[in-house]
Amino acid sequence: MEKLIETIYLLRNKYHFNGYIHVKAIPGASEILLKRLGSLADRVSANIELPTENGLKLLAPNKNESKVTNIMKTIKLNRNRKFTPAGQSTQMIVGATSESDLELLGKSESLYKNYDLKRVFYSAYIPVNKDKLLPAINNPPLVRENRLYQADWLLRFYNYKVDDLLSSDNPNFNILLDPKADWALRHLNEYPKEINEASYYDLLKIPGIGPKNARKIISNRKYYKLEFNDLKKMNISIKRAKYFITCNGKYFTDTNIFNKKIIEANLVLEDKVISNEGIQLSLFQ
Repeated sequence: MEKLIETIYLLRNKYHFNGYIHVKAIPGASEILLKRLGSLADRVSANIELPTENGLKLLAPNKNESKVTNIMKTIKLNRNRKFTPAGQSTQMIVGATSESDLELLGKSESLYKNYDLKRVFYSAYIPVNKDKLLPAINNPPLVRENRLYQADWLLRFYNYKVDDLLSSDNPNFNILLDPKADWALRHLNEYPKEINEASYYDLLKIPGIGPKNARKIISNRKYYKLEFNDLKKMNISIKRAKYFITCNGKYFTDTNIFNKKIIEANLVLEDKVISNEGIQLSLFQ
């Protein structure tokens, strides 16, 4: 930890680098070192790696959760405009141990709530060597990683809770559908939603509509009743949303297809599911 601090100190003071620095804190480092680190870096990561103590004992026996959360606590208590101004983050490995998506996302929700994290990063397990403790897999769980990122986005920006998305009876995400569409299909009794009447948070629950487009809809419907063509003119894609909405009392087609199996089949066909083969997903894709 001292070597990392020395390196960043040189960057800031000798070479006058004033750009963004994201550094990983080492579990077990003293509070004094963490405070020095936070005064130099924009963001600090304390990587918890696995969501359960059993997982850590199995694959990272020198690391325990309390050492990591102590870092998070210190960063939270000291954070201000000059101390880790970009906040803190963590990372969890997906697929190296048997934890479900419910356990992974539940841990993320808890960390966001208790330590004001800015981001949780998810990394699909990719084997680089063989060991009896490590799972022997041929394809990294990249689609699963992507589903967790999508669900994490719903937690942070769409007012969803983990309990909305997963349960003990349904502990893992649907690989064929994104979590928002999957949720909508499991709650089809709440749809279709009338685009001219739905609240902001109801609009956010419509697949294909995000915060920006929800605000557009609310702003424009003050002046006239919105039709499907109006949404297109506002550059709002209805490719996915059309199955879950009515516009001025009308469904997008006269044909009665408001049927779960038909909607699900159409969404799966339209969804470009990312293959398990290929490169790891981009964080900003």
